[in-house]
Amino acid sequence: MTLRDTPPFRADHVGSLLRPPRLLDARSRFAQGELSAEELRGIEDEAVRDVVGMQREVGLRSATDGEFRRTSWHMDFIYRLGGVSRTDEKIKVHFRNAEGELDFESAALAIDGPVRLRETIFGDDFAFLQSIVDPSVTAKLTIPSPSMVHYRGGRAAIDPAVYPDEEQFWADLSAAYAEQVRRVAGLGCRYLQLDDTSLAYLNDPQQRRLLTERGDDAEHQHLRYIRQINAAIRDRPAGLRVTTHMCRGNFRSSWAAEGGYDFVAEALFSELAVDGFFLEYDDERSGGFAPLRFVPPGKMVVLGLVTTKRGRLESKDTLKRRIDQAARYVPLDQLCLSPQCGFSSTVEGNVLTSDEQVAKLRLIAETAEEVWG
Repeated sequence: MTLRDTPPFRADHVGSLLRPPRLLDARSRFAQGELSAEELRGIEDEAVRDVVGMQREVGLRSATDGEFRRTSWHMDFIYRLGGVSRTDEKIKVHFRNAEGELDFESAALAIDGPVRLRETIFGDDFAFLQSIVDPSVTAKLTIPSPSMVHYRGGRAAIDPAVYPDEEQFWADLSAAYAEQVRRVAGLGCRYLQLDDTSLAYLNDPQQRRLLTERGDDAEHQHLRYIRQINAAIRDRPAGLRVTTHMCRGNFRSSWAAEGGYDFVAEALFSELAVDGFFLEYDDERSGGFAPLRFVPPGKMVVLGLVTTKRGRLESKDTLKRRIDQAARYVPLDQLCLSPQCGFSSTVEGNVLTSDEQVAKLRLIAETAEEVWG
């Protein structure tokens, strides 16, 4: 079994982490005008230092800033793209969990100008993270995939006066992302993750029905998304490893979609030109491991076997047994272990404690050491 000194690592995690109470309080005080932007930034810096230390202490080889400076995993990025505007309309996403159902609302978006990269998004945040990680730890930047800019509103969100031909929208979107990739690589980023719920959502017949009703080609949407992600990362430098994370929604320990990866698997695993796939596999709603048979040699699969949606700790024996099951379809040397999603995809966080979060990350590191050495 080969040791891994490049991402993704045998023990890894998706990106977002529970916000500490002091940071949540500071964000609230800033919103009320009681803290300056500089004061908030200082508190954020301190919180990031602490959480980077925690990731190192539990045995992880990568570190994120926990997405501590964001409200949500994706919209903070998307709204900073040129040509994308927040609207007064609301997007409602229906979530469910073991206890019941709930709805999440956020501002909708409109493509009302040419899509451009006006700034290196999260550039300052990554530079700070890079400056504080231990030399043995790789700083990881997480951003939403290009698909998410389209999935939220579809063709209806694109102003036809700006893009009478949708192909130009796609070309501009991928070009903006390619420039973001080039710039963060220039900052020293060697580990970039594109977070994408759409490619997992499309496995759910209900989600495909909703897309069809709004006028999108749900049966072929994943093929378009794969092409555009490939265009965005095609010219990345050799030293930059790119992964994608796919889940079925994550808000306050709830999810929005269900179903295995079967619908997208063949095209996704064989055509998407990333170095690794973070896949949600924490319970039966994620389906079985059979779709992994399409993963080609050389591509890594990070098995999200540890749930972030509840605090109960998984057993090592169960994790090892499930790793063995996955290894029937893709070689063990191409597998890694992680949580199935972030612990706090939005600022509210999932329903578990900080101590439970740490215990899960430590379990992942220990289990990976026992499986792969």
